[in-house]
Amino acid sequence: MRKTLTLLAPMALLAGCMSGPDYAGPPQLATAAGNAFVRAGPEIDPLAPIAGDWWTLLGDPVLNELEARALVGNPGVAAARARIEQARASVRQERANRLPAVAAQATAVQANIPGLDIGSGPPPGSPGAPADTEEQDSLSVYNVGLNANWEIDFAGGQARRVEAINAQAAASVANAEDAKVQLAAEVARAYVSLREAQGRLELVQRERDLQQQILELTYQRYTQGALALFPVGDANAELELLKSQIAEAQADIDVFKDTLAVLTGEAPGALDGLLAAQAEIPLPPERVAVGDPAALIARRPDVRAAERMLAAANARIGVAEAARFPKISFMGILGLGGSEPDDILDPGNLSAIALPRLQWNLLDFGRTAASIDQAESARDEAEARYLEVVLGALRDAEQSLARFGQQRANVAALAQISRQADTAAELNEQRRAAGVISQGELNTSIRQREQARANLDRAIAAMTNGWIAIQKSLGLGWREP
Repeated sequence: MRKTLTLLAPMALLAGCMSGPDYAGPPQLATAAGNAFVRAGPEIDPLAPIAGDWWTLLGDPVLNELEARALVGNPGVAAARARIEQARASVRQERANRLPAVAAQATAVQANIPGLDIGSGPPPGSPGAPADTEEQDSLSVYNVGLNANWEIDFAGGQARRVEAINAQAAASVANAEDAKVQLAAEVARAYVSLREAQGRLELVQRERDLQQQILELTYQRYTQGALALFPVGDANAELELLKSQIAEAQADIDVFKDTLAVLTGEAPGALDGLLAAQAEIPLPPERVAVGDPAALIARRPDVRAAERMLAAANARIGVAEAARFPKISFMGILGLGGSEPDDILDPGNLSAIALPRLQWNLLDFGRTAASIDQAESARDEAEARYLEVVLGALRDAEQSLARFGQQRANVAALAQISRQADTAAELNEQRRAAGVISQGELNTSIRQREQARANLDRAIAAMTNGWIAIQKSLGLGWREP
């Protein structure tokens, strides 16, 4: 055994060699505007600090509670955490594969083989040979001990395999963070849509009451002969349309409540009590913090997951190239035993066996070269995929910034229209009190005011959802693990 270890020692020293290329990092991508976003408007502040829990900036305690529940109870996030544990276990397994495997064994062999003739005396039938040959045909072996197997990582293939699986584990962590980003945005969007639908329902119900009065007044004038029949039909059709809008708004409310319940890991209807009270649509902050494109690339979990998959693909080239080199393995056996059961207790019966093994595939008809080409192509694919994810992240950010600027302008315009409708309704109320206009004309003016408010609420909801899209595009909504 000492001779064997002496022969293997120089080979073991060479085990630090690493096959394949070292990872040099992802490719760099220059942006059109350098360290700023192209579509950033005057409401964007690139120097302001970015909040990870961005939904708290909306100032809505119910939304804060929903986000907290979702990040803890959502099944998708729980599944992502389970995938992380699987990846970490794979890393531990690959690291353990680089170490020797030691096992304990106990062996008892009883064999009766005619003609075995393992005796040391004269052959059977010769002068002086024993009459009974049963003992010579019997074999008994008893042994207890340890055996060890170890493949020396001569070319660094196992180290590259650990490097690849470790990068995959990091990608699993980034994917779990990306799941939290998507979840936080979905919860916020559903909540904003719920508040818009609740406000829309209240406004349409008021419009319905006003239209009911208009229909009654129109019908009275028809019965008095002051109007033809078709205005009554038009008023009734408008009332029925409002009733359908009420049903639509109520259905939207139920859908968004159930959506929020499922996102938080609850059964549909479980959050009806929490969400029953109507609240205003949350408004985004006046200034929006976005940072710069380089920070976006470093922060977005999907980009980091793609980068880690690129690192894993690069490491697999080394795994494939390691097949070009010899494989050196070592098996050792250490035990006590003999032909009698008592021999396993006698230290003098210690046996040791060392079995070194060298394997080198000198001729494989191009199999190894094909595996290397395949690994290099997979690395090129992962690099292209990384660039695709980075470009998609920049596109998401730029488009969300452009939409948010347009949505702010739309809110400003509709707010002005709503103020004008409020003023017109107030003036018509005064005119009605003075007897200048009829109740029907006043109701029409009030309905126009309610419609202007509904349009403004939809625009506010779209603007807030646009701000949520910015936070999602920035990769926010998770905490550093």
